[in-house]
Amino acid sequence: MTNFVYDGLQIAYRDEGPREGDPILLIHGFASNRRINWVETGWTKTLAEAGYRVVSFDNRGHGDSEKLYDPKAYTPPRMADDAAALLDHLEIPKAHIMGYSMGGRIGAFLARDHGPRVATLTLGGIGMALIEGSGDWKPVAEALLTDEPGKITDPTGQEFRAFADRTGADRKALAACIESNRILLSAEDVARIEQPTLIAVGTEDTIAGSPHDLAALMPNAVAFDIERRSHLIATGDKTFKAQMLEFLEEHPL
Repeated sequence: MTNFVYDGLQIAYRDEGPREGDPILLIHGFASNRRINWVETGWTKTLAEAGYRVVSFDNRGHGDSEKLYDPKAYTPPRMADDAAALLDHLEIPKAHIMGYSMGGRIGAFLARDHGPRVATLTLGGIGMALIEGSGDWKPVAEALLTDEPGKITDPTGQEFRAFADRTGADRKALAACIESNRILLSAEDVARIEQPTLIAVGTEDTIAGSPHDLAALMPNAVAFDIERRSHLIATGDKTFKAQMLEFLEEHPL
């Protein structure tokens, strides 16, 4: 891992694949990190072997990047600024952007706030939740902070607490992140994202919301159903990878 400094923070990243290839920036989901989201699922290898320059990083509060405990530090616009700053650091004027779940939300804000940097946008694991939200995440924050994990009753809280414990994540930083990262985009903002966009969601995903309804609001978006996959399992699905490669081939830089 390599670090760069932005907004006073150390942010860890990797820059892999052929330098002459079209760059693609990968933005991981909540409570995950670049290794779990992109390396272990085979995305980094798949994209690099297809000839892409693959840039991935640990979002602030995650992985090997610096941890913060103020919820105001984790708004999607600030985290989108981190992504744009990494492109600046690597002197990449424009890249394909792919985000999963929270990373998709960050990618959408990146397209809104830094549109000229975004060649295409792929939103994995997030559909209409980008606009409508996906329920109450306060129990997740409580589950992350409790000293008695055996007493967690909320299923989503149990799932994310177990994931955080398994990966050795900083649970206090994650709780701060979840408090402010659920900021929504308006339908009007989404309609102004003109870049070619692929929206891929598992058919058994109960968190993301409809990819088809979201695509219908956008001028240049297509939806893809990841068959028989739930939110956490859809990430590395082989049909998702095949669809993504086809999408990128149709929209080179």
